[in-house]
Order: sequence, then C-alpha cells, then structure tokens
Amino acid sequence: MTVILSIILLQITYVSLMSIRFILTVKGIRYVAALISAVEIGLYVIGFKLVLDNLDNPVNLIIYCLSYGSGVLLGVKIEEWLAIGYLIVQVITKEESAELAEHLRRKGYGVTRWGGEGRVGRRWVHSVVLPRKRQLQLYRDVLEVDATAFIVSYEPKRFHGGFLARRL
Repeated sequence: MTVILSIILLQITYVSLMSIRFILTVKGIRYVAALISAVEIGLYVIGFKLVLDNLDNPVNLIIYCLSYGSGVLLGVKIEEWLAIGYLIVQVITKEESAELAEHLRRKGYGVTRWGGEGRVGRRWVHSVVLPRKRQLQLYRDVLEVDATAFIVSYEPKRFHGGFLARRL
C-alpha cells in the first residue's frame, strides 16, 4: 500500500508541475519554468524507478498511468487558479451608446472603442486588455449593461504602453 500511495503522490505532483512548467514556458516565464523542471525530473525518476522496481504487481503500473491523467487535470486546475498573464477581450454590441464604455471605465478598465460593420449592420467594438484573473468579472460587468453583447477573448504575447501599462 505504501508503494501505491508513493506512486500516486509522486506521479500527480510530477505531472502537475510538468503542466504548469509547460504553460509558464509558453508565456515566457523561463527561469521559473527551468527551476520547476529541475524538481519535476527528480520526481519523475523516483516515481518511474518505484514502478520498475515493483513490476511484479501490475496494479502499480495501472496506478502510475491513472495518476498521470490525474496530474494533468490538477495541473490545469492550478494554472486556471493562478490565471497568469493578460487577455484582450473584445466586446461587440449592436447599440452605438457609449454607456458600456463609460460603465467599464468607471469600474477601472481601460476601454478603446470603434465602429465596425457586421453582417446585418453597424456594430461597436470595445477592446479591453486586462489580467486574466479579472476576466469573469469583466464578463459580468459587460452583461450588466448589454446581455446580448458578443464577447471574445485571446491572449496577447506582448504589449507596450496604454492604460494598463501605466497602471503596472
């Protein structure tokens, strides 16, 4: 039983760290990712050796594999909780009213807006750059004013200047 619990703990920790390290690498946080990778590989070697030393019990291998999947899920959940980085959120509305932009600015968001042309007429595009941790609150703030707004978000690689950069 001690072997099985050790395999579970090592594998879930290893794979969670691997998931977080990968995301940090993609986001350009290289030094923290490198440090995590050093810990990660140590856990991998210990866990894999534990499985290899106990291959007489196939349950150990099954637990090792199932713990890998659990580690992926946990790593993704941890990354969502950390919410590292920034988003560009575009809110597209049917109405020309400046009420949405003013409402969001009062709440502390930097908003740039411009007119556009949709399939069935004129639309207004509101662009907001914000930390990922504030994404859900922004969605709620937008929907308070316009429940029919189309909202899309994506991650910028880099940005320079503007309202957000001044606040940082």
